[in-house]
Amino acid sequence: MSAIIDLPSPNCRARPDGAVIDTLVLHYTGMQSGQAAIDRLRDPAAEVSSHYVVEEDGRVFRLVAERLRAAHAGISNWRGRAMLNDSSIGIEIVNPGHEWGYRPFPPAQIDAVRALCLGILDRHPIEQRRIVGHSDIAPDRKQDPGELFPWATLAASGIGLFPHGVADAGTENPVSGATRLAPIRARLRSIGFGIDEEGEMDQALRIVLLAFQRRWRPETVNGLADAGTVARLDAVAALYA
Repeated sequence: MSAIIDLPSPNCRARPDGAVIDTLVLHYTGMQSGQAAIDRLRDPAAEVSSHYVVEEDGRVFRLVAERLRAAHAGISNWRGRAMLNDSSIGIEIVNPGHEWGYRPFPPAQIDAVRALCLGILDRHPIEQRRIVGHSDIAPDRKQDPGELFPWATLAASGIGLFPHGVADAGTENPVSGATRLAPIRARLRSIGFGIDEEGEMDQALRIVLLAFQRRWRPETVNGLADAGTVARLDAVAALYA
């Protein structure tokens, strides 16, 4: 990875006393260009920021020092903890996103993300279970970094957990009914998603299933607890146990 380019953002502050950096959040920028994203993340009126931005050509910009709190996660929840800005590092990965023409992430960019993440993991006590996408921690608001992001590739390098070698079981036999859905909800909670463990298939559960699929079953993002999703869910839950 090339030298990191410093472009300080004013949108940061000290972390709360006693806060430990133990979560890493990956985003896409979701804007029409990397420069537009950087400009917004440095605009005091926007009141948002991230620690790093990774451009499509592999350049890495540091907007906020890791010791400071950046405003990237917003209203969030993972593994029973809310408001993750206090304890996390945020990386914005330049991509237009679903609104402006979502596209694959270039190899040079992913190489830079990999190197940046490995450096962060060397500096902070971040468990693999706490390496997340924005849609994992805020599934009702966010889709990023999305189904085109190569989580499996990063996991092979020691960045996040992914159930390698699990064949897709197809889209047949979607689960329905409160009793049959209870184990689905329980497994989602065991991984880290904030969701009730009881109830019929509803919009809230569909939203969380979409987030799960974007991260761990990108072949099919349909919001259903079908055979392939259940099999992948079982495999991921075993990794997070």
